[in-house]
Amino acid sequence: MNTLFLRLESPLQAWGEDSQWSERRTAPEPTKSGIVGLLSCALGWNDDERIRNLSRKIRVGIRHDVRGTSSPLRDFHTVGGGYLNPQLLTAEGKPKFVTNTKNPHTEPTSRYYLCDASFLVAVRADAETIEELAKAIQSPVWTLFLGRKCCVPTRPPFDGTGDYNSLQDALEQHPARFLNSDITYKIENKPRIIVECEAGEGIRRRDQIISRTYRRFEPRYSREHLLDKEIRIEYLDEGGC
Repeated sequence: MNTLFLRLESPLQAWGEDSQWSERRTAPEPTKSGIVGLLSCALGWNDDERIRNLSRKIRVGIRHDVRGTSSPLRDFHTVGGGYLNPQLLTAEGKPKFVTNTKNPHTEPTSRYYLCDASFLVAVRADAETIEELAKAIQSPVWTLFLGRKCCVPTRPPFDGTGDYNSLQDALEQHPARFLNSDITYKIENKPRIIVECEAGEGIRRRDQIISRTYRRFEPRYSREHLLDKEIRIEYLDEGGC
């Protein structure tokens, strides 16, 4: 087996790619760094070396089976307020106060979420790595979440393994499995897919993690298009496997 399949489905998902400071946006689909983070949680890894090696070892492809709502949900937050002692620091590492009142600084933030989306993720690697990842995702060391800790999966992410000539073939041939047929009207019959590729063959994205500690990433490339044939759909409450 050279391919692991994950079903990432939840009322809320958030996959940060270019967010900074107070605007916490989400990519329209799971990022490679987010997928590597999910797998690392399952394995119980938090060190940079193993996470970096895993990121470089695997290739990922994503299929948009259910796009969810037409636009992300915007959630307003405040950070650091309501405390006697400042929770936020200045660039110099000193406690941050409001200039005129001398109260602890409160930072308003906006966080964005994908709503009611469902993705099929294909992870490609050597057979030994796929076997290790498949075991871990079915019996994770740490709690799994889809981008942020509030984004709990509605179902176990493991969706099988297989052997395919390419990520493209895997995403074209693997069925879309759902818990019940209530979701039928939302399914994209010819969904969009994003496949990791060689440098220069697609769009440059900076979501290949090289340091969790320092939040450093290096570029990778992916190409995308719509499938030209309909995907096969199965419902687990009607005898699907």
